[in-house]
Amino acid sequence: QVQLVESGGALVQPGESLRLSCAASGFTLEYYSIGWFRQAPGKGREVVSCIRSGDGITYYADSVKGRFTISRDNAENMAYLQMNSLKPEDTAIYYCAALRSIVVVCPGTRKDESDYWGRGTQVTVSS
Repeated sequence: QVQLVESGGALVQPGESLRLSCAASGFTLEYYSIGWFRQAPGKGREVVSCIRSGDGITYYADSVKGRFTISRDNAENMAYLQMNSLKPEDTAIYYCAALRSIVVVCPGTRKDESDYWGRGTQVTVSS
């Protein structure tokens, strides 16, 4: 079955850390640029971080720079988002998406702008 599956979301307190995982099956993630997106209640979907296939160039939204780190393990067909110093405003459903490209760093925020999307994992930051 061809799919992306996110995991690792949880309820945490401000200042804590989480690592989200994105597992690909049915296709080789190595050839895809990967994006992490989030959508908070009542808000639009926004890009959080991306990593390009091949050279691994990364992108981070200003709101997460210095706190989040994106990575990939092509051998394991996985991608990760390490989130440190979490804030209440990071609360959202987090999705990963994959777009087969050696040029594009970030897939678009619309689902039709990627080849694959996961179903999301909930991250809640609250005291």
